[in-house]
Amino acid sequence: MPLADKTNNIRTAAIIALIGNAVLAALKIAAGIFSQSGALLSDGIDSSADVLISVITLAVVRIISKPADAEHPWGHGRAETIATAFLSFILFFMGGQLVIGCVSQIVSGEVAEVPSFIAVIITLVSIAGKILLALCQYILGKRADSAMIKANAKNMAGDVLISGGVLAGLVISNLTGSGYADIIIGGVIGIWIIKTALGIFLEANLELMDGNPNTEPYHVIIDAVNSVAGASNPHRARMRSVAGFWDIDFDIDVNPDCSISEAHDIASKVESEIKKRLENVLDIMIHVEPHGDTNDEIFGLSEDMMRNGKTE
Repeated sequence: MPLADKTNNIRTAAIIALIGNAVLAALKIAAGIFSQSGALLSDGIDSSADVLISVITLAVVRIISKPADAEHPWGHGRAETIATAFLSFILFFMGGQLVIGCVSQIVSGEVAEVPSFIAVIITLVSIAGKILLALCQYILGKRADSAMIKANAKNMAGDVLISGGVLAGLVISNLTGSGYADIIIGGVIGIWIIKTALGIFLEANLELMDGNPNTEPYHVIIDAVNSVAGASNPHRARMRSVAGFWDIDFDIDVNPDCSISEAHDIASKVESEIKKRLENVLDIMIHVEPHGDTNDEIFGLSEDMMRNGKTE
């Protein structure tokens, strides 16, 4: 997918999320305060974090759409990954604050009021709205192959469960006549937000460390090399993802008696085969070696390692 299409999809997803979450956050915070529902107020604060996520996403779009320059020869795609990691810290902090607040309320023995019925209505509206937003983010995130939008889709899918928990807490509080269930649910929501934040951070950290748990692209390299006459033994293979695009580096063996021009032509054919078989390729660097030349390989994967799925 061209970078322009990717950024347009990310921008569209961010604007939709911004508007949708802003409306839901305002409704839930106002209703949480009015109905004295700690769980609904916590849910509203979580939606406020989603608004901030959308604002940061729009800022990131402006950065990653910039062309490569002297200081950033690989472009600005890493800004998306850095922003994703930053967002995980925001979510972690907000989740921690919610847990601390709920625990303090219970420990202090503060009287917990039973939330009014308006909280139930707003929670049902929130569930419907979050389902639509999660589906929208998932579709646009998959279309753009954006780690940030996919993470946001996961976050909103979790928000649906959070709002479901809020609804359960409100129902229990009204049935039992005690507001403590509402407070407990608020604390559980905080723990869920922390868990989500950790998951998002681990995924972003893997990309920042140039890790790649997916072995399938390596099999694409093997198949591409084996499909080109004169090319063999793909090794020192390294692949990293930069904002959803693949940066690929590996070596191949060719006949030591072939000319430089012939070796270049073989490498070009291998590159074309990879691009036919693998989407979103940013760059491919192929180093040609004479067959039988043995060098110590410190980095990258050999063909045997790629076939066995050993990518660590």
